[in-house]
Amino acid sequence: MKRPEIILPDYKNCIANLPNSILKKFNAEPRGDSLPLLDRYLTRDYKNIIVFLLDGMGKVILERHLSEHGPFRSHLAGIYTSTFLSTTTAATTSVMSGLQPCEHSWLGWDCYYPEVDKNVTIFLNVEQGTKNQAADYNIAQTLTPYENVVDRIKRHGGQAYLEAPFADRSIKDFRTLCDRVQAHCEKPGQKYIYAYWNQPDSALHGNGCSSKVVKRVLKRSEANITRLVKELAAKNEDSLIIVTADHGHIDNRQVWLRDYPELYACLERAPSLEPRVLNLFIKKEKEDFFAREFPRTFGEDFDLLPMEEAISRGLFGTREPHPRFRSMLGNYIAIAKGDLSIMTVDEEFKSMHGSLTEDEMLIPLIVFDTTSA
Repeated sequence: MKRPEIILPDYKNCIANLPNSILKKFNAEPRGDSLPLLDRYLTRDYKNIIVFLLDGMGKVILERHLSEHGPFRSHLAGIYTSTFLSTTTAATTSVMSGLQPCEHSWLGWDCYYPEVDKNVTIFLNVEQGTKNQAADYNIAQTLTPYENVVDRIKRHGGQAYLEAPFADRSIKDFRTLCDRVQAHCEKPGQKYIYAYWNQPDSALHGNGCSSKVVKRVLKRSEANITRLVKELAAKNEDSLIIVTADHGHIDNRQVWLRDYPELYACLERAPSLEPRVLNLFIKKEKEDFFAREFPRTFGEDFDLLPMEEAISRGLFGTREPHPRFRSMLGNYIAIAKGDLSIMTVDEEFKSMHGSLTEDEMLIPLIVFDTTSA
């Protein structure tokens, strides 16, 4: 199998920059650099600026399943990068906040919080690999809070809305999500609307990157957004509709760390973050052994770096980190460079994401303008 190309996050041209273009447009102070790829579309005033984020719809997935002559690919404005990690937790928090991962510290599906000495599945507020509540308060929102873009625009006197299944459980299908967006568009006044959908990510995890299920999901999303564009145009609703993703996917092989007892015995606690990027706290007396044995065992598939090297290279971001950022990370990080994932809990996925391969890192920026639809 050909080794995938490695793509480093470009914090001048990534998903964390997109919301800063929106903030700048609404005269709300940006949190960092804007996205030049989007800025050129924001030179005129629109009544509605809408961002649809389709979880997992990376460049490679888009090209594999949708026609180059279809609505999405024919309206492709360009390709840019996800964050590191290329995962929903880090990337969607960046698109909701305008912060780089080192700034918001929502780094992966499972994050270590020294205050509770636990790996926490932060979207669910449970202990890693269990259904047990990690605390009687929301750990991530309490210890690493952030202001989202919608609230920031409102605080500066603008109109803004968020629509997503995680915010409203009555949104059970993509058509309903689009209808919610359209209802906001028809209200008077200039506004920003952020709409998140959890597909094709779920279909990809369960069925793999080449699945017909994934193709159906993507074609349905494309059809619904195209319908929305046409209906807004017919009603003279002056709107810019941006469609993007948080990360891509790669079909993966999986191994379980428990099957390597000598390596597992070197750990102070279970790895956190993601199966394709492992945050490792290594016992001091075991560091030399681990630094030698892990590359011998997994060197074809993973790079093992001292954590300070990963931080100094700017993988997590280039701006001032959150005060808790460094304490959440161990002394080593293992980063997948092939198709292998190292699992720490009993789950199986056909495809995964989180690391630096082009399949995971490259994402599309698709733009529709209803005035030219």
